[in-house]
Amino acid sequence: MKPKIKLSRLMKLSWKIQKAKSCSRSKALISAWAILDNEDLTILYLSLKFNGDNAIPAKSLNQISLFNF
Repeated sequence: MKPKIKLSRLMKLSWKIQKAKSCSRSKALISAWAILDNEDLTILYLSLKFNGDNAIPAKSLNQISLFNF
């Protein structure tokens, strides 16, 4: 992913967090960075949590994105 696109996703997510949680800018940026940095783990965790026994194959997990911006 290009650095400019990654930075754009980070800024958009941090603004949403800051607005929703009414927290400081630095705290929102750190939270957004942690979410985006661990996106692949978050997708795996959520798929296991909500699908239970019907786990999604690892091959198709690579095609899933956490955010659509």
